[in-house]
Amino acid sequence: MSSFDYAKSVYSSIGVDVEKAMSRLKEIPVSLHCWQGDDVSGFENSSELSGGIAVTGNYPGRARTPQELRSDLDFALSLIPGTKRVNIHALYAECGNKKLDRNELTVDCFTNWIDWAAQKDIALDFNPSSFSHPLADNGTLSSADPAVRKFWIEHAIACRKIAGEFGKRLGKTCVTNHWIPDGSKDTPFDRLAPRERLMESLDEIFSVEIDKKYNLDAVECKLFGIGAESYTAGSHEFYMGYAMKKGLLLCLDAGHFHPTEVISDKISSALLFLDEILLHVSRGVRWDSDHVVTLSDELQAIADEIIRHNYDKRVHIGLDYFDGSINRIAAWVIGARNMQKALLRALLEPAEMIAEAEKSGNYARRLAIMEECRSLPFHEIWNAYCERCNVPGFEWISAVDKYEKDVLSLRK
Repeated sequence: MSSFDYAKSVYSSIGVDVEKAMSRLKEIPVSLHCWQGDDVSGFENSSELSGGIAVTGNYPGRARTPQELRSDLDFALSLIPGTKRVNIHALYAECGNKKLDRNELTVDCFTNWIDWAAQKDIALDFNPSSFSHPLADNGTLSSADPAVRKFWIEHAIACRKIAGEFGKRLGKTCVTNHWIPDGSKDTPFDRLAPRERLMESLDEIFSVEIDKKYNLDAVECKLFGIGAESYTAGSHEFYMGYAMKKGLLLCLDAGHFHPTEVISDKISSALLFLDEILLHVSRGVRWDSDHVVTLSDELQAIADEIIRHNYDKRVHIGLDYFDGSINRIAAWVIGARNMQKALLRALLEPAEMIAEAEKSGNYARRLAIMEECRSLPFHEIWNAYCERCNVPGFEWISAVDKYEKDVLSLRK
């Protein structure tokens, strides 16, 4: 008996169908964020990062051109099993010889991305880039300056139109996430007025009809950021209410809450009132530091919530972290594989057995089963899943080492 067959028999003895679990996992897409590959630099030759975003480290091999970034993505995707999507920001536009500001962007600036995605048969997700721009220094959609608000409203509308074209041309619905850094470093006197202006700006943005067959819009909340430690206009309560009112997706980012808060506990509450949500899976270390996603208890809890309640068709999973202190491709692969591992572990849970113990009030039995599941032969199932998806198991690490030697080390 092979190790995989043995592992299957162990899971079968507690009522888990391994083949069904692996088949279902293949239907759950994970959206890989392009900005891990180039430290959120983009290709518009804009100023340095600002708006509460910071990337630490200067490890050799950062992608410097669109071609390098897509090449690195190609390699990273070849090491990640399952169904993947790719998420890009507006500042990754390629406008050729045209010098277009962000409110002037059109789908023509993303033709290379569309062609690349079509060739790989993957979906693209999208984001307006409301940071690292001269007009983002004192607020964007909540700014007291009408001209500034107008610029960012036009930018968001342009992005929604571009996203609609992504969905139409690729035949796969795009998810567009709207996040702004607006806030205050110190305690403000007036918390209401910026939120009123933000709401008015959003109303104008979403008054433009984009077919939901091609694009779904999400709004992303945040507790605080660098330079906005005391107040954020787009708080959790603000966007939760706005998403419910407008029928939008609410984006929950794992790093955007108090360090003692977790988004796994928010998923079931949000989906009682919303049709769908977007997750930005990240790892904050004491603050919204966007560390590479590890196979932590919280990551597992996120996956458990999605699988236990059959939310995989209502929850859009995106990754959102950027670490420039290590090999960037390794960071991509570690986080994406960990997300898939957590989903597979959730799918291999003896759900009926645990639910029965809970319903009968036998909480000791519930805890015992859940703890015993931690030591079941999961890794054999994971290795088989990787093999079926034609990606390496443990060997992926050596493949990245070789890519670094042959490709990344040559970038100066």
